[in-house]
Amino acid sequence: MLQSLIYLDDREIILVTDAVRQWCSDRKVDVDSVEGRRAVTAAVDLVQTTTDRDRLLAELSKHLDHQ
Repeated sequence: MLQSLIYLDDREIILVTDAVRQWCSDRKVDVDSVEGRRAVTAAVDLVQTTTDRDRLLAELSKHLDHQ
């Protein structure tokens, strides 16, 4: 799971981890669960298009909640 973070800079890593933690917390999902890992993967992909924390969380929610 953490291997996907090695291609990100420090700011992007913080954005991804903050968004994933918040998403998991809001849904009472463990970060190490299947859903948590899916969230990390999706957030890594999404951080390429946005660097705003709130927007990243919104896009992450939109992407994962509608699957």
